[in-house]
Amino acid sequence: MLALTPGEPAGVGLDVTIKAFQVSRRVPLVVLTDPEVLKTRADLLGFKLKVIPYLAQGDSVSLRAGEMSVLPVAMSGPVEVGKPAIGTVAGVLTALTRAVKGCLHGEFAGLVTGPMQKSIVNAAGEHFTGHTEFLAEQSGVEDVVMMLLNQRMRVALATTHVPLKEVPAQLTRILLERRLRILAQDLEGRFRIESPRILVAGLNPHAGESGYLGREELDTILPVCEILRGDGLDVVGPLPADTLFTGRHLAQADAAMVMYHDQGLPVLKYAGFGETVNVTLGLPFVRTSVDHGTALDVAGSGAANCDSLQASIDMAQTLIGS
Repeated sequence: MLALTPGEPAGVGLDVTIKAFQVSRRVPLVVLTDPEVLKTRADLLGFKLKVIPYLAQGDSVSLRAGEMSVLPVAMSGPVEVGKPAIGTVAGVLTALTRAVKGCLHGEFAGLVTGPMQKSIVNAAGEHFTGHTEFLAEQSGVEDVVMMLLNQRMRVALATTHVPLKEVPAQLTRILLERRLRILAQDLEGRFRIESPRILVAGLNPHAGESGYLGREELDTILPVCEILRGDGLDVVGPLPADTLFTGRHLAQADAAMVMYHDQGLPVLKYAGFGETVNVTLGLPFVRTSVDHGTALDVAGSGAANCDSLQASIDMAQTLIGS
């Protein structure tokens, strides 16, 4: 059984969740949200939706089209489509925390998440840089890796949601080695890839060009790659990021590790936006998520596409072996 948190209630998370539940499912899904907010959005979108309360572990969960098993989590304030409100933040975080607790205690085999509005969470006084970091803290693990994938490539991030100017300071040997090991371990364990080949990007243009354009490759990235190669991992790099994503390199690799968020994700999303899935590696449970944001401007209009959410559900089912 999987848990699903739609995320920001003013955005398209509810829209795509309702759309995804218009078809039958192979694996039970429990949605953690406010049933009244859910029904109001379904009415606005013109979808029929039967909400079935899920109150405790062991309750039956519907697999039928048009039916949704919901673990009720009340929003602490009114929800207005397209307009995030501080008053709903507590409810959103409660739903996410409850889902993680269920995963850690074996109630749920994995978690699928919709998009969050980071700005409103922080405006409410909660430090929140993203699901990835929140889930790591809630799970009590030392570190996790954010990886996005579609049919053409897998891209993992050495640093995640940090300002670009802070990337060089955060990119230490310890962090990079730890995250490359997590990536290799989960490619083998979760994705069942034997001896995965990982391409590692440089930080600077031309991978630093022998130090002329920056020393991070010589001082940090290359030494880590050499340590990992010495331990038997198939790690290639550091490579210039502008050529790493060419067909010649990707055809011989199982994943790429880039140094910062926008170094690799624009390429990946250009290659498959709407079918891309975000996976958090290093957690004690499976977690997948959509590749898009809250899209406040189209929330409630019916224009939101649920393909990425469906791909996230399918990927979670694959990773848990269903």
